[in-house]
Amino acid sequence: MKRIAVMSGKGGVGKSFVSAGLAIGLRRKGLAVGVLDADITGASIPHVLGVGKGPRTNPNGSMAVGRSSTGIAVVSMSLLLPADDKAVIWRGPLISRAIDQLHNDSDWEDTEVMVIDMPPGTSDAALTVLQSIKPDAVIAVSTPQDLVTTVARKSQDMAAQVEVPLLGFVENMAYLDCPHCGERIELFGASGEERLLAGGAQLLARLPLMPERTALADQGRLEEAPLPEFEVLADAVWEAVGILEAASA
Repeated sequence: MKRIAVMSGKGGVGKSFVSAGLAIGLRRKGLAVGVLDADITGASIPHVLGVGKGPRTNPNGSMAVGRSSTGIAVVSMSLLLPADDKAVIWRGPLISRAIDQLHNDSDWEDTEVMVIDMPPGTSDAALTVLQSIKPDAVIAVSTPQDLVTTVARKSQDMAAQVEVPLLGFVENMAYLDCPHCGERIELFGASGEERLLAGGAQLLARLPLMPERTALADQGRLEEAPLPEFEVLADAVWEAVGILEAASA
């Protein structure tokens, strides 16, 4: 199984949306896809992919995955809580242990590629994912603002320090195409591509802000949306993972 971690230096950049979109893009390539929602205190993947609540266990005692409408396997703390607005008030060691258990104690069945929606930041929880789960590669998510791109570069630095390959950056909410006149509006300023790539990384995708997709995600129906940008991103990511595997062989 290949594991691809989606991380961000800070919250609010759409990391979980990108994780879900990437999973859908990979699924549309015909791959058996799973998503580990490692953002314990801000879990949202089951909601976006329309996976119903409730603990699931197999006869052998392992945790069974939830399934989206197209068969994406999902494991998340959110599935174990009575409601999405219930807080998980835990200190770092408990959160790290929960991430390990969700990953190790779940039966991922036929999953070929796992997308890991990481907790934001570069502290305990993120370190648990990178050091304990040891993903094959990392994707970092940013938005165009100068401050955000600076913080996003911390993800690149963290990945380098723990020796996990960074495939590149995704610039999310990069622009909005006006639905009336078609003019491209850069809501958060000009692209931060130059700043993001200053450390030698590549830009995997610039994703637009599309309110209709947000509405479908809120309804748990993101898989119904046309997501051509995510399909292109999935192709680029899967090709890059294959290149990494060939280089390490």
